[in-house]
Amino acid sequence: MLSKTKILSSIELEAYEAQRDLGAELLHSIHEMKTGQGRVIYSEAIEARKKTGLSQSQFATLLGVSVRTLQGWEQGRKQPSGAARTLLVIAQSNPAAILAVVAK
Repeated sequence: MLSKTKILSSIELEAYEAQRDLGAELLHSIHEMKTGQGRVIYSEAIEARKKTGLSQSQFATLLGVSVRTLQGWEQGRKQPSGAARTLLVIAQSNPAAILAVVAK
């Protein structure tokens, strides 16, 4: 498996992709899920957005962040901080309050 922290040059990436066995990787992932080794990421950002019924684009605009930032939060790669975290908590507990802001 490739380390998730190493940045590859285009030549290294091409060489890595050429030697990959995607079928074996998929089978390995299925095996991990069946044996309970898989990892489920709980995302407060996803829950908050879904409670508002907004798309990623709409929710990102409301929070004043890029769609990529929101996707990073939803996928567990990044964590919101400060005001964004507060807005997510409000959206989770009182989605109507967030939607009232959108309506204005």
